[in-house]
Amino acid sequence: MIQRIQTLYLTLLVILMVLLYCFPIATFISGTETFELDLFGIRSLTHEGSPIVSTIWMGILAILCTLIPLITIFLYKRRWAQIRLCIIEMILLGGLQLFVLFYIYRTYTGIQDIAQHAIRYSLIDVFPFIGIILTYLAFRGIARDEALIRSLNRMR
Repeated sequence: MIQRIQTLYLTLLVILMVLLYCFPIATFISGTETFELDLFGIRSLTHEGSPIVSTIWMGILAILCTLIPLITIFLYKRRWAQIRLCIIEMILLGGLQLFVLFYIYRTYTGIQDIAQHAIRYSLIDVFPFIGIILTYLAFRGIARDEALIRSLNRMR
């Protein structure tokens, strides 16, 4: 049902995923250059233009991770489909977290050769991990509802 606690968890997950689009994941400072990692590329802030490195696959995965909870919310009459989508969402969010860590590591090792370099992480880096926790809580709520419905069907 729409008013259940798992809907709140999935809505919070959608909000976190939308915030992932709005802010940079990390900022890298190397000498006079400043780079910013977001979902769709690594951009130079000193030389505006197209991305230096495209991270389009991470962006596509983030779009999927945003759409699946929205679909899951409105499948409230089909609890088994919700359970399956929650499992898929947890796997995709794990992949998104690995993408984020991979691109942070790859960019940092690329600028490490320069004498003065620094990296600024943001809270956005852990949003996929928080999303896994929220999806698991929604999964438990849906499974609890399914168990309740099955027990009521046995009593009839």
